[in-house]
Amino acid sequence: MNDHDSRQRFLFDGTDIRGEITSLATSYQTLVAQQQYPEPVAKLFGEFLVAASLLSATLKFSGIVTIQAMGNGPLSAIMAECSQGTKLRGIVRGDFDAGSKAKCLQDFLGNASLAITIEPEGGERYQGIVPMESDNLSGCLEHYFNQSEQLPTQIKISADKQLATGVLVQQMPNRDTAEKVAADWAHISALMQTLQAEEQLSLSHAEQLYRLFHEDGVRLFEPEALHFFCSCSRQRTEQALISLGSEEIYDICKEQGSVQITCEFCNEKYEFHKNHVDDMFSKPPPIIH
Repeated sequence: MNDHDSRQRFLFDGTDIRGEITSLATSYQTLVAQQQYPEPVAKLFGEFLVAASLLSATLKFSGIVTIQAMGNGPLSAIMAECSQGTKLRGIVRGDFDAGSKAKCLQDFLGNASLAITIEPEGGERYQGIVPMESDNLSGCLEHYFNQSEQLPTQIKISADKQLATGVLVQQMPNRDTAEKVAADWAHISALMQTLQAEEQLSLSHAEQLYRLFHEDGVRLFEPEALHFFCSCSRQRTEQALISLGSEEIYDICKEQGSVQITCEFCNEKYEFHKNHVDDMFSKPPPIIH
């Protein structure tokens, strides 16, 4: 396997079906290590990160894709975000010990819904919400595409301790006859069903696609690098504190000696002593770009 932390587009000659394939290793391991998730929780988190990467690749514009599940199970929330197509971050909340005993999606999240939020740069935010009725994330995402986007879509996602990987194929709006479109999709969809988790976790992108589609004129494009990225900064943290008001911040500083903030995404710690708080509230708020 040599496609770690990358995503590649692929197309089928003579059809209007496109695909994306992605694998996360270092970026996935970094996020898991920062929060010390148990292995079952980490693997589900890896699936969400892969899903965010795959969905981001389907956008025709630069922006942020967020996939978030909220439920009443041991895990109350799980979120993964892909910004500008290549930058990943995410978080899991809940009882990790109880979650580590889960066997399927409902065991983790209970009665849950899945929200897909798309935020174009400089554009209007869009959100689609579907119930999480499938026992795996791939099935929930396929339901989202079929219901919200009305694009036939198949997704296969797998994860272990070291790697999270996934493949998406999607029927695009087309100019062919309905009969040809249906036949092409039925053929590619049937082949996708044969892809096994063991193959996803051990074979390169090219090897996976060759095994599945070597008779179907598949063309694999150059890889895009993916990486963990957190947008937190001391400046942004100052802005958040200023929004709480000086009275509350000075009270915390008096009681605790300083104000300490830890980023929930990357565990970066920011500390503000009284002299820093004085500076914060004595100058105009900075402009964040």
